[in-house]
Amino acid sequence: MIIGAHSIIYSTNPEVDRAFLRDVFNLPNVDVGGGWLIFGLPPAELAVHPSNRNDVHEFYLICDDVNALIAEMRKRRVDFSEVKDQGWGLLTQVSLPAGGRLGIYQPRHARPNVQTIPAGPAPARRTAKKSAKKRIVRRATRKAVKKR
Repeated sequence: MIIGAHSIIYSTNPEVDRAFLRDVFNLPNVDVGGGWLIFGLPPAELAVHPSNRNDVHEFYLICDDVNALIAEMRKRRVDFSEVKDQGWGLLTQVSLPAGGRLGIYQPRHARPNVQTIPAGPAPARRTAKKSAKKRIVRRATRKAVKKR
């Protein structure tokens, strides 16, 4: 069973683009090690468009009011392209700090119901370094308690 989607943005400077998604768009995230952030996204949808070639994919973030989003982000000095009315929605692109662009649109088309997946147990996210640090703190705490 499909339980979600994993999208990838390639970047020449992933650290600054990750910081942008974390700090400017405030996307929830987990550090899976070494600053490698995986971001949670709102519900998604998928469309299949006609093309002359296969293996062409696009990624857009969806918003409910593109002009309000742009106004809010401009306060934070974030650049956007001109909004284009495509009929099916309003389309723009946000400039990422490393120079890439990310599509954002406000849909005018019907939206599918969101598929809900029951939450399972959260995977363990401790790194060996954090576990070792916790052991050291516990030992030091035990020694301090024994001395009393």
